[in-house]
Amino acid sequence: MKDRRQDKRWQINRKAKIKLEGAQAFAPCHIKDINFKGLQIYLKMKLPKEGFLRLTLYISDELSLSLEAWVVWRRCIDRFNLYGLYFTKINEQDKEKIYRFVHKYLPHEIIKRTWQEPEMQKPEMKIGGETMQDRRIFARFPVNYPLRFIDLNTNREGEARAENFSAKGLGVVTNKELNARTPLEMWLKIPDRGEPLYARGEVVWSERLEPNKYRVGVELEKADLMGMSRIFRR
Repeated sequence: MKDRRQDKRWQINRKAKIKLEGAQAFAPCHIKDINFKGLQIYLKMKLPKEGFLRLTLYISDELSLSLEAWVVWRRCIDRFNLYGLYFTKINEQDKEKIYRFVHKYLPHEIIKRTWQEPEMQKPEMKIGGETMQDRRIFARFPVNYPLRFIDLNTNREGEARAENFSAKGLGVVTNKELNARTPLEMWLKIPDRGEPLYARGEVVWSERLEPNKYRVGVELEKADLMGMSRIFRR
């Protein structure tokens, strides 16, 4: 059950309070959604752009969490900052608190997520839409950067263009057919005068758009938080 719950994102939409390490008092916030890996949160105050945060989150008497998190991304909406936070440290007791809270107050969320398709199946990987990526803490953001890759099964090199990026995945278009489960080494060229962003990943799905043109979904081997920071500084 834990494995099936790990990546589900529950839409709780609740007022809450947050206190960063070293702060004297809680600040008001609004939790949009949450899972065992992170959450989306509205705040009036700004959080540090990079680095780890230690914080206490109070949602109710039944759900108070002590966490270590990384700011993955930020959007400005009206007068508020919407942040995506990735939990770099969360204990099993807090995971159980989250699940019990959702099960008690939002049982429809449990039912809805239980009957949805597994996260990495191709039908949910609609690029540029509102499907799987909206259920992740690692929201996908559109990009338009050249990418060079090596197919580690054949040692063939190829070129592609990245269409979207998250800390955990890439959507690319290439003229080479790549089968599912193909391991890749990749170099994403970001126009920030730095070195190309290196990553390893595996092809999750591939679809043919036209002759010699394919759209490919790649899952990264590990969450690249520093890479996200470089892209969002653009």
